[in-house]
Order: sequence, then C-alpha cells, then structure tokens
Amino acid sequence: MALDDRKSEFTFVGTRPDRPDGLDKVTGRAKFGADMSAPGMLHGAVLRSPHAHARIVKIDTSKAEAHKDVKAVVTRADFSDQVEFKPGLEGEFWNVLENVMAGEKALYDGHAVAAVAATSALAARDALKLIEVEYEVLPHVTDVDKAMASDAPVIREGAADYSVPEGLHPNVVRYHESGHGDVEAGFAEADLVIEDSFVTEATHQGYIEPHACLGMLGNDGKGELWCTTQGHWIAQKTCAALLGIETSQLRVTASEIGGGFGGKTTVFIEPVALALSRKANRPVKIVMSRSEVFRATGPTASASMDIKIGMKKDGTISAAQGVFRLQGGAFPGAPGDMTAMCAFAPYNLTNVKQIGYDVMANRPKQAAYRAPGAPMGAFAVESVIDELCKKLGLDPVDVRLKNAAHEGTKASYGPRYERIGLVETLEAAKAHPHYSAPLKPGQGRGISCGFWFNHGGETSVSLSLSEDGSAQLMVGTPDIGGSRASMALMAAEVLGIPYENIRVTIADTATLGYNDVSHGSRVTYASGLATIKAAKHAVEKLCERAAAKWGIPVDAVKWENGCAVPSGPNAGDFDPMPLGDITADMGSTGGPISGHFEATPEGAGVSFGTHIVDAEVDPETGKTSITRYTVIQDAGKAIHPTYVEGQYQGGAAQGIGWALNEEYIYGDDGRLQNSIFLDYRIPVASDLPMIDTVIVEVPNPGHPFGVRGVGETGIVPPLAAIANAVSHAAGVRMRQLPMSPPRILAALKDNG
Repeated sequence: MALDDRKSEFTFVGTRPDRPDGLDKVTGRAKFGADMSAPGMLHGAVLRSPHAHARIVKIDTSKAEAHKDVKAVVTRADFSDQVEFKPGLEGEFWNVLENVMAGEKALYDGHAVAAVAATSALAARDALKLIEVEYEVLPHVTDVDKAMASDAPVIREGAADYSVPEGLHPNVVRYHESGHGDVEAGFAEADLVIEDSFVTEATHQGYIEPHACLGMLGNDGKGELWCTTQGHWIAQKTCAALLGIETSQLRVTASEIGGGFGGKTTVFIEPVALALSRKANRPVKIVMSRSEVFRATGPTASASMDIKIGMKKDGTISAAQGVFRLQGGAFPGAPGDMTAMCAFAPYNLTNVKQIGYDVMANRPKQAAYRAPGAPMGAFAVESVIDELCKKLGLDPVDVRLKNAAHEGTKASYGPRYERIGLVETLEAAKAHPHYSAPLKPGQGRGISCGFWFNHGGETSVSLSLSEDGSAQLMVGTPDIGGSRASMALMAAEVLGIPYENIRVTIADTATLGYNDVSHGSRVTYASGLATIKAAKHAVEKLCERAAAKWGIPVDAVKWENGCAVPSGPNAGDFDPMPLGDITADMGSTGGPISGHFEATPEGAGVSFGTHIVDAEVDPETGKTSITRYTVIQDAGKAIHPTYVEGQYQGGAAQGIGWALNEEYIYGDDGRLQNSIFLDYRIPVASDLPMIDTVIVEVPNPGHPFGVRGVGETGIVPPLAAIANAVSHAAGVRMRQLPMSPPRILAALKDNG
C-alpha cells in the first residue's frame, strides 16, 4: 500500500491521556463475558472425557433428558457435519468442530463429549452425571518426541498434509524447511561449534476471565451471540459453519475481555451454547470453570529442539542450524514453522537452515500465546549463542551487534528486511546502566534478542461526526491492549480535535464490515491505519463543505489544526473554519459527514527486542529470584507510551512465569495433574521485580505514523534471557523449561 502521508511530528500521538475504558472497569460498569443475561435464560454445562484417548462406543442421554430441569441435551449429532442434508465440514472447520464436541473418539483428557442446558447451573452440572458414556480406552501419547517414534499410537490417520516427507509417523502432520547458504561449509569455517538440545513444556495464557458466552439461536436460523473473544467475526463465521446456518444470520457482540493473549482467538463453548439454544428454543449461557479452561482450551505447544551454531573467534556466526519439534495437541496446528522461521531471524547469517515439525499428541488443541512458537526457538538459539560467547570470552551484546540483522539483510526465512530497529535496541541495551551494573555473588546476567513478524489482516473502520464537532469511531477489533485509546489518538491527530472528543466503540458483526482477529500484533497497525484513512476521508468531506461555503474550488482548501483554511494566498482571504462550525449545519449543507476505510494492509513491519535479566539462584533450595529486568523494544512509534510500556512489562512477566514455574504436567494416564491456579503457578506481584522499559522508535515505513505492533515481541526474549541469567548464576547450563527448583537442584547435582 502506497503511503504518501507519513508523519513524524505529532500533537496528540505520543501523549499519555487517561484510558477511555478506565472508569467503567474500576466501577464495575464494564460488561465481561459472564455478565450478560436474558429473559428465560438456561445454563449450560459440558461433559468431558476422563480419558486421554478413547473410542466413544455409546452415549446414552435419556436419563439426563428426563431430568425435570433439563431443557436440551446435545452431542456431536447436533452439529452440521452429522446432519444428512448438509455437506460435511472439512479442513480447519472440521478440526474446530472435532475439538468443540468429540465425534468417534475422545482425543484428550477434558475433550467435550456432550452438553446439557438446564434451568440452573447446579441442575446442569447434576444432569451431566446422568449421561452414560461407554468408552474403549486406547493407547495415548502426550510427549512430542514419543509421538514421533515408530511405536507411537496413531491419533488420526490421514491428517498429514502434502508437506510431510515420506517415512515419518502419521502423527507428524506438517513439515517446514527454509534457509540459505551452505551450513556444512559454514561449520567448517567456525573456530567453535556447539550443538545442544532443549525442551520446553506447554503453558497456558493464564487469563483471569474464563471463557463465557450467551447464545440465542431460533429454528429460523437467526441468532445472537455475546462472548468474550479476540475476534467476533471469526466466531461468527466458525459458529455458523459448525451449525449449518448462514453467516449473516448470526450477530456476534464481543464483551469486554478479561485477558486473552491469543487464547481467545477461536471458539470452544460458543457453538455448544447455540446448539443447546436451538434445541431448547431459549437463550443458553455457559461459563467455563478454571479446570475446564486448563483441560479444554488452547495452551501453547510443547517443544523439543536441536540447535547447532558455529562461531569464529571474532564473534562472527559462520553457520546456524535448528530442528524444532512442536506438538499442538490432537489436531494439526502446532507452530513448528513459526518457531523455525523466528529462531534465527534476529541475525544476518550467510549459512542457515531450519526445520520445523507439527506433531499431534493426546492434548488439547493448542492456541496462540502472544508470538506463537517464537519464545521456544529463541530460548534454544539464544542459549547456544550465550554459551559460545562464554567459551570464546566475548561480550554477548557485542556479538549480537556484530551479527545483527539490519535493513537489507536476507532473513533466515527468506525475504529482505526493510527498515528495522534491532541494532538500535542492542545499542540501547549496551548503554543502559543495567548492563554495566555490578552483580552480587550468586547472581547472573542474561541477554537475549527476540523477533516477531507482525500481521495486517482484513480491517474495516467507520468514523462519523456529530453536529457539536465530536466524533464517533467504530472499529471491529476487540480492545485487548489499549487500542481504543490509540485509535482515538490517531483520529484526533488527523481531525485536529481533542482526544476526549472522540468515542471509540467496538462494533458488532451486524454494524461493520469484516475484521480479522485481534492478534498478530496487528491492531494498532491495521486498525490504526484504517482509522487514519477513515479520518482523512471525513476531512476530505469537511474541506468540500468549507469550499462550498467560501465559493472556491475544493483543491484550494487544506486542513490544519482542526480547521479548514485556504491553501494559499490565491485561494482567498478567509478565516480558518473549525470542524465544529462545519458540522453544526451539515444537515443543510449536504447531510451527515463520515469517513470509512477497509483494506487488508500488508506493511505491518517486523519487530525486534532485547532483554537484560539479572537472576539469583539459591544453591540449597534451587529457588530463583529475578532481581532486575529491562525490556528494550522497537515500537516504530509509540502511540500511547503507557500502553506500550505495559505490553513490554506484561510480556516479561509472562515470560518469567514460563521460564521458572509454569508447565502442563501429565500423569502416566494422560490426565492433566495441575488444572487449577493452586497447582499451575503463575507469577504474582511478589515474584516479580520492577520491570524497566526502554521504547526505541525506528518508524515502520508501512504505516503513516510509523507504527509497529508491540504486543507479541515482548514474550519472545524472556525465556532465553532468564535461562542465560540462571545458567550463569547456578554455574550450569539449563536446557529444560520451566527451571523449577527441583530441576535446578538436579542440574547442580549432575554437575557435581
């Protein structure tokens, strides 16, 4: 997309106004997923498999249906692929349906097999106990390496796509290979080659708000859905496909969202609520328990990785190679390709090769967690680079600067970078007081770089002006990171009116064109670009009205500081005409004034960050304390710096949990052992240091204001930076995450 309106000097952008949703949230006025109710509403509950892998021989729902408070029971037979006169689903729609409600087999502990709707939540839960399911328990596998072994149980025949080479186990369903140069020649040039293996466990996004929805679907095929989601258009499209109704007949409204981080980009209970509603002819509400969230929604993939890097004595990386195996649950979709492409992306490499495997295992269908797949690859690669620096006696920041990708670098995964800011983040890291601060005995310091692609996606925005000169902006991307404030700031910048005079609303699916999900660090970039264009569209109309009032050609009018002004001395001598003066009588000068824009922008611009971490390890207990943390990241242009800093700090906080405590623990029976927050330990305030931030601004050439997405890159470096700090503090290289006290003690013991 050609951008002829780039801007570098700003009035509103870059300031820190109050958040527009703040008052509603602190007073309890904001409505989240579970806050909606409807007359005659029923409560839904879902029966879940107690087995990791089992054939469903028979389901008898008759006793539940006879319960006096039960109004509907659904199984897989109530969805579109089982209706005789409807064509069966295929591809990802089929995978989503299979995850939403099991068909022939239950594929993981917690897999939904039936659901009921009753007059109370308690009655619904009681009715589940009346459903009789006969299972034939099958062999299972939950480990990614074991799932690839020749003797592993096959989860689903024929799930592999065209990319998988012959001879691999049927559980390998996608294969990725990329790179350039000659890695073997590069390794031969190296003065030191290190080859090592690394493992990360699956983690959950840990959002505080469980999944919740209220669905209403009539026998006429028309429905309403209220849900907590990062993308209500994808919820609309998916639910309509799964239920065999027309997409336009289902209106979906996104509630406020109590955390998502990628985990609310798909559907789990929404089609079930709608199916129950259609059967009962009444609204149905479903709210997941915390245990259900852990057992049956999308965590990250777990990973097993082999890394080989060669380095010369001067710090030049001569070759790099990685093999990345990721399991994404019992369905295709693990981001093995993303892990492979991101792992070496920060570096300017002559010889590089990466291979990624997408592997199925008897676990829940994985979902995105900020930069899906990238943190695992960074952990492995940055750990080996750190070890090379240590053995060659080189400064870890200097080595990264020497090999850093820059404008024109051919990325490890193919294209050449445009203007990027990795070097600037590394220079800022080296100049930061944290990097040169002295360490106490028992402490270690770790450095890591990280990368994420960012994303554009289908986007639609509408802006309308009121007679009093204020503006209403409708966007289709749920606000998961402060986007309403950012959109208002960008609209204010173009219109020249105060931030406070703009109200931003998240439109439902019936009032705006299609919008892609709030993910991929796309919202401030794509919705922001559309907001700028929609505001400029409105400005064009404002200039037309002013030109008509003055009796001059429209090209003789320009827009400055919220006013129409003559474009030059030959245009006439007129006083500036403020926006409010034009809108005050717009009904009699041509009607309402609005602006609209829709597109699929493709100039998102990649993002890089560098993290510095200090850690202290207690050799007697294995407990790790993070004593200092600094995040440095290129934002392109920070529209609302406070929100940007919050994104940086949030990524670091979640990375600390992933690195030190968080993991899915499965027993030998394939059942999840830690499905509540008491056993799945996310960091609390006392676990975290003050997290310092440095905002680097290297403008993205693909956005009028230079914006890069910042929501995902912040979680990529922490795993490696913390692992490097812990390894230096403990005196032993940590290769498995999380680095829990027992693992650290075991490593110390093995190291003598």
